[in-house]
Amino acid sequence: MTFGFGALGVPSPALFAGLLVGTVLALLGRAPKAVPQPATTGAQAVIGVVIGLIAQSDTLAAVARGWLPVLGIGLATLLASMGAGLLMGVQRGVSPLTGLLALTAGGASGLVAISRELGGDERVVAVVQYLRVGLVTATMPVVATLAFGAQHSPPGGEAAATAPWYLGLGVLAFCCAVGIPLGVLTRVPAGALLGPMVVALALALTGWSFGSTPPSPVVDVAYAVIGWQAGVRFTRESLRTVARVLPLAIGLVVVIIGACAALGVALSHLTGATLLEGYLATTPGGIYAVLATAISAGTNVTFVVAMQVLRVVLMLLIAPLVARLAGRRWGTTGAD
Repeated sequence: MTFGFGALGVPSPALFAGLLVGTVLALLGRAPKAVPQPATTGAQAVIGVVIGLIAQSDTLAAVARGWLPVLGIGLATLLASMGAGLLMGVQRGVSPLTGLLALTAGGASGLVAISRELGGDERVVAVVQYLRVGLVTATMPVVATLAFGAQHSPPGGEAAATAPWYLGLGVLAFCCAVGIPLGVLTRVPAGALLGPMVVALALALTGWSFGSTPPSPVVDVAYAVIGWQAGVRFTRESLRTVARVLPLAIGLVVVIIGACAALGVALSHLTGATLLEGYLATTPGGIYAVLATAISAGTNVTFVVAMQVLRVVLMLLIAPLVARLAGRRWGTTGAD
């Protein structure tokens, strides 16, 4: 299936194949309940290393120079998802607080984990959050290909064809061995991705990466794991739990995706990024799938990851405060 999607020119074909297979098996009741944590951590780390090794210093400087539109658009994408979440509160049996937590983009697992503590219905939050991630992940390669002309290209460009595979494997192992514990110690969001990415970035900017990149088969396995992780969430039981909210939730997710795509167009005009880079930078969630698609399509991954990480940081700063304010004003309404 991966080879088939690759032949069609779909970016990150392994990720799309993993998502599709995982979803089908989950709906048939034949998929595991979750991907083992070591597999998820390893996949995130591989993607982080790929990003770090292809980052360029001039790109980081360009992002810093355009900090005002980058910050403004990043905040606007977050507010768009939060506004849609509050609108979900019109659904009978769903409080505005639960809707806010369910549709805010930027860290699905973290929002699910704190939803009960903040007073939301964790069942609705969990299903709608992973529905959002699944829809974004599923539509992203299609939109990137049909609307923005994205084409699959080998990760790492020319370096992948010239550097020995064992050198790339060694650099990958080093970045993971140092970066994963670093992410755990610093307790940053998405630490399994950001820790190895920072180590790889340091090696790339100092020349100690020697132009290497992780072997393509390893990267494809990482993409497949990320897709599988999103797919196995869609069990029949989980969907039945909150079936009555799904039509509204799906409609709002589509609205969020469209609004963020429009913001991506604005971002491209304000910063000089391509339309594809603007779209990927503002996509509301599924950060690992976004980065996999950006890498696969040969875009400016540093720019995309900077925008995506900025939105996650803004979410961590703003969402809990807004959720508490919403809880005080509207209280909670169970989904029972």
